[in-house]
Amino acid sequence: MIFLFKWLSGRSRDATSPEDGTYDQTATENGLFFAAQTIQNACGTQAILSVILNHDESSGSSTLAPINIGPELSAFKEFTAGFPPDLRGEALSNSEVIRTAHNAFARESPFVDETQRPAPADEDADLYHFIAYTPVNGTLYELDGLQPHPISHGPCDAENFPEKVIEVLQRRIARYPAGEIRFNLMAVVRDLRIRAQEFGDMELLERENQKRRAWAWENSLRRSNFVGFIGEVLKGVVRQKVKDGKYEEWVETAKKETQRRAEMRRGNI
Repeated sequence: MIFLFKWLSGRSRDATSPEDGTYDQTATENGLFFAAQTIQNACGTQAILSVILNHDESSGSSTLAPINIGPELSAFKEFTAGFPPDLRGEALSNSEVIRTAHNAFARESPFVDETQRPAPADEDADLYHFIAYTPVNGTLYELDGLQPHPISHGPCDAENFPEKVIEVLQRRIARYPAGEIRFNLMAVVRDLRIRAQEFGDMELLERENQKRRAWAWENSLRRSNFVGFIGEVLKGVVRQKVKDGKYEEWVETAKKETQRRAEMRRGNI
């Protein structure tokens, strides 16, 4: 499971004891993959890796169905096998394959002002963080790259994982003010297209393929820079308005509409 929550500022990290569970400083020595988060905005990718790299075909530590992670991630895991969490985090951030996959989902920013320095972090800004929960070697682990060690939540196997993780999540959510609902819970599951093929469910297979086509299209649009296209469209509209003698009228109408919307936002009308 991957859990998304709002980061609560003002809480110092305790290197000796987490707020729930216990630090397991020997977990990585027993085969658990855990990497420190060394760069910003990588927690989602790191949470996914924390799950799949602990349940791949070479781990042998899980009663869950093994995941075929492919040659690139297999080589990365083998290369970092003896690394401590901080060096694993550095290796992860320097992996070209992982960085390329992560950046494939980064939002395109067509305007960059190089004369301005980044604004300091706003303590009141809403910051969100991804972490992973998964059973490994008979223990339920919370894997958070911002923590110094993996966090153990007691004995757990694949069968009782759903019940155990719900209890942990309930305790975590209870630490927030009443009424806080900004949480998200996602499951790392087997590709539903494989299940559809095994059961001969062509309707499910087509639905899953259609979703992935839509995802690919949306992601390609999100990464695209449409500034030039929009500029050319706007110039074409202006030329047509000038040709028709309606340019001044068009501009005045736009000004009035902009003022009306501004007044509505201020609550004047």
